[in-house]
Amino acid sequence: MPCATIDGQRIEFEAGLTILQALQGLAIEVPQLCHDERVAPAAVCRLCVVEVEGLPRPVPACATPLLEGMSIWTHPPRIEGYRRTTLSLLARTHPAEVAHLPETPFLRALRSYGLTGELGGASDPSLVDDSHPYLHVDMSRCIYCFRCVRICDELQGQFVWTVLNRGRHTRIVPDSITTLRESSCVSCGACVDTCPTGALEDKTLLAFGLPTSWTRTTCPYCGVGCEMEVGARNGRIVTARPARDALVNKGHLCAKGRYAFDFVRAPDRVTAPMIREGGRWRTVSWEDAMGFVAGRLRETLERHGPRAVAVLGSARATNEENYVAQKFARVVLGTNNVDCCARVCHAPSAAALKAMLGTGAATNSYDDIEQARTILVCGANVTHSHPVVGARIKQAALRGAHLVVVDPRRIELADYADLHLRPRPGTDIPLLNAMAQVIVSEGLVDEAFERERVSEREAFEAFIAPFTPERAAALCGVEAALIREAARLYAQERPSMSLHGLGMTEHVQGTEAVMCLVNLALLTGNLGRPGAGVNPLRGQNNVQGAAHMGCEPSNLTGYVPIEAARARFESAWNAPLPRGRGLDLLEVLDAARAGSLRALWAIGYDVLLTCPDAHTTRDALAALDLLVVQDLFLNETARELGTVFLPVAASFEKEGTFMNAERRIQRVRRVVAPPAGLKADWEVLCAVAQAMGHPEGFRFRSAEEIWDEIRGVWTAGAGISYARLERGGIQWPCPTEEHPGTKVLHSESFPIGRRAALRRIDFHPSPERTSEEFPLVLITGRALYQFNAGTMTRRTLNAELHPRDALSVSQDDARRLALGDGDLARVRSRHGEATLPVHVDAAMRAGELFATFHTGEVLLNQVTGPYRDGETDTPEYKVTAVRVEKVSLDVLRGSAGSGGVTGSARR
Repeated sequence: MPCATIDGQRIEFEAGLTILQALQGLAIEVPQLCHDERVAPAAVCRLCVVEVEGLPRPVPACATPLLEGMSIWTHPPRIEGYRRTTLSLLARTHPAEVAHLPETPFLRALRSYGLTGELGGASDPSLVDDSHPYLHVDMSRCIYCFRCVRICDELQGQFVWTVLNRGRHTRIVPDSITTLRESSCVSCGACVDTCPTGALEDKTLLAFGLPTSWTRTTCPYCGVGCEMEVGARNGRIVTARPARDALVNKGHLCAKGRYAFDFVRAPDRVTAPMIREGGRWRTVSWEDAMGFVAGRLRETLERHGPRAVAVLGSARATNEENYVAQKFARVVLGTNNVDCCARVCHAPSAAALKAMLGTGAATNSYDDIEQARTILVCGANVTHSHPVVGARIKQAALRGAHLVVVDPRRIELADYADLHLRPRPGTDIPLLNAMAQVIVSEGLVDEAFERERVSEREAFEAFIAPFTPERAAALCGVEAALIREAARLYAQERPSMSLHGLGMTEHVQGTEAVMCLVNLALLTGNLGRPGAGVNPLRGQNNVQGAAHMGCEPSNLTGYVPIEAARARFESAWNAPLPRGRGLDLLEVLDAARAGSLRALWAIGYDVLLTCPDAHTTRDALAALDLLVVQDLFLNETARELGTVFLPVAASFEKEGTFMNAERRIQRVRRVVAPPAGLKADWEVLCAVAQAMGHPEGFRFRSAEEIWDEIRGVWTAGAGISYARLERGGIQWPCPTEEHPGTKVLHSESFPIGRRAALRRIDFHPSPERTSEEFPLVLITGRALYQFNAGTMTRRTLNAELHPRDALSVSQDDARRLALGDGDLARVRSRHGEATLPVHVDAAMRAGELFATFHTGEVLLNQVTGPYRDGETDTPEYKVTAVRVEKVSLDVLRGSAGSGGVTGSARR
């Protein structure tokens, strides 16, 4: 190894380090204000300069490589004098009142050199911006290190902060040139996180003070699984910051992870169990609530049998809690009627990947984004739904990776893409088949990979030959030339990685669309190698884990078929497993409506708000004899139709693990105590199990004890202990404690064998068609600042950034319908209607609409229909034929007594 000498000490070092990195490894401190290891060195402040023998002048340690034979001095008198002079000059114009504020890196540097008495400036009210709900700006404190500018550019890729003028007239302002609230800021907080002076601060810290404790945990929002450090003071969460060494998020968070934590203290948080009597909720003791639920479940089983009950696990709950939920369903209730919200989002991904490759999960890791030469993003507005991954994709494109975006809307990533393909909603299969046809017909197949790893090629080539780009263009509306160019990029500029979202899966052929993506990967050899693969962007924080733990009617823990693992689980649980396939969520609702399913326990899941065709969902839930809702708040399901409400602890208030979309198991740790008396989800389930006469198997004392039982039945996760997770997340398969985990699946073979077969997928248009009466197509989806049913985010200041659902309308359609921004519009379909404000959006194409579904006041799923994926029953949220009518305020006032802005229409 190369050697150098630092302050007279000879050291060995790894090539590629800067001098500053070496100093940090040796715990030698030098002042530095402009450096952040997440961005490229800029050497602006010049405080980290050191002397290197043989060089004529000092060099910045942050930007100078450490080389063989260097002799470095870090604190000689000349250098210390230079640092003191620089800090003194900065202090003279800095507001003097900061000396009494919490310590910043700048203030710490001044104190270390005894210079706080030289603070001689004053705050300038004209440089204060308090417009943003989370960020406070006071550019009086700015020292022009440009860290905010660089981290916004190089980590987030938003380019919000702009440098105006030069010299003493330099100013850093938002790109709006007005306020931060009016800028393109996405509230990720990276600029606040890096600011060394307090020019940018979190308002929560100003309001509640600095944290007295820090706890590392995993974000409770999307399936990216960002690790974060959460600060608490006096039992209250006051701030969150990204874990700098996190493998998933690389020291970054989004607006939800960074700021949307205060839902735990929302005034409507339910803190005691309730039972509905005579149409009114009555608060009861935990003992009475447990007894009531146990008694009603026993009665249902005695009268109707185990097929009449069902349990829904939660994508917001931990792996341990979902494991206990499905074990409760199978052992205590004797039913395989257990499911989770994966059914309405990525069940098609899991089913397609399992059927074709043998594992129903992402093949690769987020780190492969940086290794891919081509990235294919299908049906995912990643910068809104998975913002940290979206930022990584943007940065990869800025560094030169090819980016192909497939989405009907012009999403943000389209601005960075080589190609943006805009298929008509529901026509992904002809588009992907045409890409496969180009790869085959132009000889772009990876022949070596095909010979070793792929079967059914001859039959597939005969099938795919007629799917020319010209034929696809007529069906999907994408130009044939663009299809050819996308296919060539994906096949030739390898490794190529595909990432897909709900725009691919929430269709009547969602599973088959994902199979088409797998076909592309098999044809081009983009499997089993870094920078490649087929990777679903899972929606909620633990939706991958909920299904994988066994909240799935056909599979047990590990996503193994029930009959394949029956003996192993019956032995481990010392109990028989029910026979036959259970009902999935949509089948549960069908059965409830038909009268054959009588009781449902829904854990952390607002079924009424999020399921399609809300009228039939409401009818189904209303037909139940018992509806147990377990959540943090009275959600729409509980408020309208619940029989029992069981309040539980939030993820910030308990221990456990989550599984992110790249198969990584990560720890969830308790940051603050839950409200008095509240239990974790698993504790509630275990208490009811014992009340129903099943103490054995439900006497867990901790989340770790549950996890150890999981490891005993799940061979692919056997090596992932809590002790190992203290050192960071681990990706399964990880069969032993010596195994490092698996970053890339299918490197040598597939679980189904050496070869995987190409699938021949024909196109079948959705039954949901436009017509003269319903001429527009509505697509539903998520927004940056709200999350799913809004259970958590709507109880934070994110509600100021996205106050309610809105209808995005193209400029052409807005003119035709005489609609303007803020106008109210009634959206009618064959299934129902909803009323919401209009947003005229240049990203939309004529004939297509987009709306989010986060607010119960709108209840957008009154509009969506009953059609489902043929393989998994996943609803078709992305294609609904509608008409739009402008609503006058007079009409709205007149209808307020009969439904207000969420009027309904039954079929």
